[in-house]
Amino acid sequence: MSEIARLEALVAERRRTLGDGHPDTLSAMLDLAEALWGEGRLGQARPLEEAVVAGRRRLMGDAHPDTLKAIGKLATTLSQQGDLAGARRLQEEVVAGMRARHGAEDRDTLRALNNLVGTLAALGEAEAARTLLAETIATLARVFGDDDGDTLTALGNLAALLWQAGERDEAYLLQEQVADAWRRTRGADDLATRNAAAVLASMARDAGF
Repeated sequence: MSEIARLEALVAERRRTLGDGHPDTLSAMLDLAEALWGEGRLGQARPLEEAVVAGRRRLMGDAHPDTLKAIGKLATTLSQQGDLAGARRLQEEVVAGMRARHGAEDRDTLRALNNLVGTLAALGEAEAARTLLAETIATLARVFGDDDGDTLTALGNLAALLWQAGERDEAYLLQEQVADAWRRTRGADDLATRNAAAVLASMARDAGF
């Protein structure tokens, strides 16, 4: 039995024995959605995610961590399907919920901000995305350090924004710093290091550096 078939059977069983709105049913549905996502079956994952969000809102409230987690996953699906406006609304809700519950300097809050930045950039709001990302990076570096993984991820995102804005020299130098920091902290064989190096190599090829 495949993993998806196993999860489908589990969801069906929990619906039958516990009901559609039970927390364990909703958790199983989210696991199934993630498995479907892994196979690129977003059209099947989305209604499951929407049902989980609705169920958790009803049971736990809008600002519960599990509700916010489900909202964030749904936002990612909407973004991948091209519904950037819908993704933005949900991501803004996640940011507000994380700030209210954990504070502006919490790691999950800052990760939610980083996700929102990507959507703003995709919507063509480059200046707003850049401003928000710069603020996020400053907070990450101050709270967690310059070499923290989330700081480096956000710096890589800033390099991408600069590149898209045509500021290629600045983008390349920043991406070079990011790649060097990943290599120093994680080693040359780490996936993050290899990904950063690949982006840097692509920039070099495109710009003729």
